Amino acid sequence: MSNSNSTSQNIHQQEAIAAIATPVGEGGISVIRISGRDAIEKATTVFRGKNLSKVASHTVHFGNIMRGDQKVDEVLATVFRSPRSYTGEDTIEISCHGGVLVTQEVLETILAVGVRSAEPGEFTQRAFLNGKLELSQAEAVADLIHAKSRKAVEAAQQQLDGNLGSHVRAFRQQIIDATAMVELELDFIEEDVEFASKPQLIKLLHDLNSEIDLLLATYETGRLVKNGIRTVFAGKPNAGKSTLLNALMGRERAIVSDIAGTTRDVIDADWSLDGLLFTLTDTAGLRETVDQIEAEGVRRSEAAMQEADLIVYMVDLSQPEDATEIETISKLRNRFPGKSVLILGNKIDKSRAEGNLGTLIDLSISATNGTAIEELKQRMKIAVLQNRDIDTSGLLVTSSRHRDALEKTRTHITDALLAIESGVSGDFISIDLRGALHELGTITGEITTEDLLDSIFSRFCIGK
Repeated sequence: MSNSNSTSQNIHQQEAIAAIATPVGEGGISVIRISGRDAIEKATTVFRGKNLSKVASHTVHFGNIMRGDQKVDEVLATVFRSPRSYTGEDTIEISCHGGVLVTQEVLETILAVGVRSAEPGEFTQRAFLNGKLELSQAEAVADLIHAKSRKAVEAAQQQLDGNLGSHVRAFRQQIIDATAMVELELDFIEEDVEFASKPQLIKLLHDLNSEIDLLLATYETGRLVKNGIRTVFAGKPNAGKSTLLNALMGRERAIVSDIAGTTRDVIDADWSLDGLLFTLTDTAGLRETVDQIEAEGVRRSEAAMQEADLIVYMVDLSQPEDATEIETISKLRNRFPGKSVLILGNKIDKSRAEGNLGTLIDLSISATNGTAIEELKQRMKIAVLQNRDIDTSGLLVTSSRHRDALEKTRTHITDALLAIESGVSGDFISIDLRGALHELGTITGEITTEDLLDSIFSRFCIGK
């Protein structure tokens, strides 16, 4: 289906829905949000204080939530009248005392008067349907909620501010201009009138492809900023993987022991460096073993390396060189093409002569004593980002959905360019240009389907 965003004069009012909008647990306050047709009237039936149906928008009122003659809680009710609300609908936010039980009782009292419990993301979906947010901005709301690092918050904020949407709208306008030139010429084909300047049209589309390329080039960095950098510590047993994870975390996250094979499963921990999220994964030591449990741990270690953005392979410098391990290290980058690999020599304070390992090791450290740990942190960042710009004040493409749409757009434009340069009829050129318009429209929401909206808003928590 196509979606045309509503204007503020044409708000799509739906049945009233309600949900807890704050995290479940104990706290100073909890907030229950009610939105939709008759939201204010429904809230009025359980609120004792001022008549909420008669108060002005953007006002706050003290009163009680009542179940019959029984007081459920003292609350503050904030009124937002359509269209000046997050959803664009009439909205009430009830601030009650924090706590699982009292919050749930307030919500159940509201639901009992004919308000429906909201689905995940339904408030933001209504904001999109009512033209309060573009689709890319609605997705940014979810990214902001789930962000685990400062850089991820900044990247989501850029998108929420509409920066991606403004770029996409500019791209669409250029394609609309190009399509208009081609289709106007088709209307006058019998008069042999040429409206489209071929060199001008080719330049316009080449320039557009270049702009899309620049945006697509930000995706890999944007993905790492949004999702975090999956970092796997690998190596033989007792290489110091768990000790290093604990040193970076600043606390005992993984069990450390001199007994080989102590770590038998992957252990994940989130760690932040310069505003970036690293998901550190401690793995079972890589070795041949007849122990079924340890063997399963080794298999999971290999699987984790396949999924990693950064592999940190650790060598125990206190042990004699192992020819098999040297061969493993020398082939590591070929085994995992496209992944960043950092070879660490650990236990430098107890090291023997490095010998053949010297040319393979990127950095020598002591995870126990903290030697070169600060340098390691920067090496990890440089290894995975490869000096890419992570300035989140500029726009980063962080969504694989947006990347795919931009890539399909570029393909349509490239096909149109080939058609123009081959002298193909304008109606075929127009098909490619309209295909590009369609793909760009899926980013901002000019073009949507029910399946697309369900997929996007199902990622949201209930209450947002």
